[in-house]
This record gives sequence, structure tokens and C-alpha cells, in this order.
Amino acid sequence: MATIDTVRSAPTTAKTRSYQASRRLRRTTLYLVVIILAIIFAFPFFYTVSSSLKGQWEVLLFPPTLLPDVPQWLNYVRVFQVTPFGTWLLNTITVVVLSTSGAVISSTLVGYSLARFRYRGRDLLLMLALATMMLPGQVTLIPQFLLFNKLGWINTIRPLWIPAWFGGGAFNIFLMRQFMMTLPVELDEAASIDGASRLRTFLTILVPLCKPAIATMAVISFMGNWSDFMSPLIYLNSQDKFTVAVGLNYFKAVPASSEEQFYHYLMAACVISLAPCIVMFFSAQRYFVRGIAMTGLKG
Repeated sequence: MATIDTVRSAPTTAKTRSYQASRRLRRTTLYLVVIILAIIFAFPFFYTVSSSLKGQWEVLLFPPTLLPDVPQWLNYVRVFQVTPFGTWLLNTITVVVLSTSGAVISSTLVGYSLARFRYRGRDLLLMLALATMMLPGQVTLIPQFLLFNKLGWINTIRPLWIPAWFGGGAFNIFLMRQFMMTLPVELDEAASIDGASRLRTFLTILVPLCKPAIATMAVISFMGNWSDFMSPLIYLNSQDKFTVAVGLNYFKAVPASSEEQFYHYLMAACVISLAPCIVMFFSAQRYFVRGIAMTGLKG
């Protein structure tokens, strides 16, 4: 009897070992692919940081060097001396803070209305809002410019942040609405029984529970406004009103009228402009991933 059991267990053991070996091979292959892709995507950032520490002519060498001979840390100081980069940075921070705040506040309110209130035309309003996502930005570009020109907002930062306070965008509305649909209605009913008003229920119960969605929306809005190039390019004319995205283009124009090459300063400015986005993303990464995952649980 023991001999028969031994004979039967031998193929099973061999099959288990074969399965484990193939599983390890698949996992190893997957990790190798992920590592290779990570290196490919991280290399441009690494080269930018490296070039930002090179000298004026070292950055133009061909073939290029991966690391600077002597790191030029003063490049980061010179960025603020050769251009009004500090003003551009302040303008960008102002636009991003106002625009992100407007998008978060207005989208949360609209999403709450679409998720919790029942009224005629509610679903139609949601569909109309989502339909605007199918319109390319170029379609509304000229009408928006004419409108802002009539209001006297050209060459000011108002067109860059005031529209965010009127709904916050279709995607943000959809994100908040979908997330609030996953929250039990019993929470509202229990708060109502305890005497809480709708406003208090919204502020003290629903908003804290919506932190993942709010963080997701804040990260997306922050990065979108920080790197926005087209809108500042169209609405801003004066150099002192530029944002960082438009100001970076200035570094390519200056050397044409100067003997000094500014490419190493351009790389340093790029690193400075990327730093807030990187910090913002990793700070809210936990909420960001959870917010994206939770929005599709209930329609």
C-alpha cells in the first residue's frame, strides 16, 4: 500500500515542481520587463538632472556624458538671476492653488448633488457634462478668448483659474459623483435622525470619507494646471505674467541674442518645475490609487 502511494505521489510532486518553476520564470520575466521599462522612463529625468549640473559647454558635448565632471550647483541660483524665474514660479503657484481649490470645491458640491439629490433632469445634466469631454479644446478656444477679451481679462491670470470654480470640469464631477455613489445612504439617514442638517452631513461625514477621491482630483488638477502651456501662452502677453511652462520657452530664445548658452540653466529650471509635481504625487499616492479604484465600483 505504501508503495502504491509513493508511486502516485511522484507524478504529483513533479507536476507541482514544474508549476512552481514556470511560475518563478513568469514572475522573473515580469520583474525584468518592469525594471527595463522603469529604466527607460526614468532615464530622461536622470539625464535632465545630470545636465542641470553641467557647465556651459559640457552640456553641448557629443557624445554626451552621463555625469558632470564637476557639479555646478550654482546653476540653480543662476536660473533666478538670468530670468525672472521667481516671478514665473509665484504666478504658477497662484494659478495652481486657486484653480485646484476651485476644482475640488465646486466638483465636490456638484458631485454631491448628482449622487444624493433626486430631481428632474439630474441624469440629463450629468450626460451633458460628460458630453463636453468629447469636444476638443480647440473648438472652444476662440469663443473663450473672445469672451475673456470682452471681460478685459487678457494678459491677466483670471482666465487660468476662475473657470475652475464653475463646476471644476466634467471628469472631476464624474469622479466625485461615482465615489459618493459608493457611500451608503444610511449614513445620511443616521445623521438626519441625529438632527444634522444636509450641510453638516456633507461637511462632517461625506467629505472626510471622500478623501481618496478629493486627493485624486487634487493631484490631477494640480499637475494639469502646473504643466499647462497652451492657456498661458494664449492669454498672457507680458513676461512678468508668464507661468513656468511658458517661461521655460524663454530659455531657448535668450541664447539667440547672447553669447552665453543657457541650456544648462534650462535643465535646472526643468528640474525645479518638476519637483512640486513629484512631491505632490508621492505625497498623495496612497489616496490617489484608492480613489481611482473606488470610482468604478458603483454606477
